[in-house]
Amino acid sequence: MLSSSPMFFAAIDVDPLSYPGPAWSPYVVGGLIGLLSMFTFYFSNKPLGASTAYARVAGIIGLKIAPGHTKSLAYFRENPPKVGWELMLVGAVILGAFIAAWTGGELTNQFLPEMWQARFGEDSYLLRGVTALAGGVLMAFGARMAGGCTSGHGISGTLQLAVGSWLSAICFFIGGIVAAMLMYAT
Repeated sequence: MLSSSPMFFAAIDVDPLSYPGPAWSPYVVGGLIGLLSMFTFYFSNKPLGASTAYARVAGIIGLKIAPGHTKSLAYFRENPPKVGWELMLVGAVILGAFIAAWTGGELTNQFLPEMWQARFGEDSYLLRGVTALAGGVLMAFGARMAGGCTSGHGISGTLQLAVGSWLSAICFFIGGIVAAMLMYAT
């Protein structure tokens, strides 16, 4: 199961190359994302991005828990918490991912992938949930600090030829390559 690799992510006997491939053509999906970005600019005059939705959700929750404090924050004075198109986009992405998995025959109904089970055990549901939540929180925080998320920088920003977005996209790929090398090292 696990190799004796000294790295943090031990090598696992799950073959990453045995994956049969995407059920949807990445070229068609890429083209559709380009069209979505074009329509987003046309109809809303704003770039495609998702990280603002998390700030809006935080503001909506803040209004319920600590309304005085939330209203005193400069960000929420300029951007009142509301259910806007960004939050609808995140909901549509989740729904679209479900539809893609369902129609592509990739809906596994599996919370713990084989690679996770091989590394952390078959009963590591709580660890998986906490790790996913922590990763999501860190990614949202990083996206807000960077002024955009992977869709904001990687799609909309690069389409606008923004230098910061190109640097971000390059770093996304470098980070992904490093993570894959750590996870699949033999």
